[in-house]
Amino acid sequence: MTEILYAIILGIVEGLTEFLPVSSTGHMIIVGHMIGFSGHLAKIFEIVIQLGAILSVLVIYRSRFLRFLTRDGWNPRKGLSGIHIAAGCVPTMLFALLVHSFIEKYLFSPFTVAVGLVLGAILMMVAEHRIKGHEAELVQDVDHISVRQALYIGFYQFLSLWPGFSRSGSTISGALMVGVNRKAGADFTFIMALPIMTAACLYELLKNLALLSLGDLTILAVGFIVAFIVAYVSVLWFIGFLNKSTLSAFAVYRILLAIFSLWYFYL
Repeated sequence: MTEILYAIILGIVEGLTEFLPVSSTGHMIIVGHMIGFSGHLAKIFEIVIQLGAILSVLVIYRSRFLRFLTRDGWNPRKGLSGIHIAAGCVPTMLFALLVHSFIEKYLFSPFTVAVGLVLGAILMMVAEHRIKGHEAELVQDVDHISVRQALYIGFYQFLSLWPGFSRSGSTISGALMVGVNRKAGADFTFIMALPIMTAACLYELLKNLALLSLGDLTILAVGFIVAFIVAYVSVLWFIGFLNKSTLSAFAVYRILLAIFSLWYFYL
C-alpha cells in the first residue's frame, strides 16, 4: 500500500468512528496495527485527521459556537451555555493531565482496547436498561440540560480516557443515567468534545511538530480532508439515528469487535 492509501483508509476510519459510540482510538490502534502504519508520521497523522473530524463538528454546530461569543451564550438560564460546556470539560481536562503519561505507556494496545470496548458496551446496555419505560421523563432538548447534569456527564467522560471506551459512548450513556435523552446527550457530547479534543490535539501536535517534514504534508492533507468529510456525514447520520433507535446495536458491535481483535492479535 502507498502512504496515500493509508491516509484514505485511516481518514475514513477516523471520520466514521470519532463521534460514534464505538471508540475511534480503539479503531485507529487496531487498524494501524493491522496495516502496519506506525512510527512518528503515524502519530502526527492521527492527530491531524482528528482535527479534521473536529472541524466537522464546528461546521455542524457553528451557530452554537457563535452564540458562545455573546453574553447570552454564557448565561445558563438561557439554554446551553459556555458554563455548561466548562462544567463538562474542565474536570476531564484536569484529570487527563494527571493520567496522560500512564495511559500512553500502558493502555495503547489491542488487548486494553478490547477490554475498553467490552466495558463500554456494558455501560451502554446498563444505561439503556435503566431508562426503559421512562424515556418520556428525560430531558428532550440540549437547551434544557442543567449545569449539574452537564457536570455529571463530564464525569462519565473520564471513562473515555481508556482507549476503547469511547467519548461519545461514555457521555451519551452518562446522559441517559442522569436523565437526558439520547439526542440531547449526543448534541451536548459533540459540542463539549470540541474544546477538549482541540486542546489535546494541539498539545500533541506541538510536542511532535519537530518530527514533521514538508514531504509529509500531502498525506496529512489527504487524511484531514477525508476525515472531515466522513465525520460530517457520520455525525448527521448518527443524530438522525438516535431520534428513533437505541445504543444497543453499537454495544453488540463493540463486543464483536473486541472478540475479533483478541482473535486477530492473540490467537
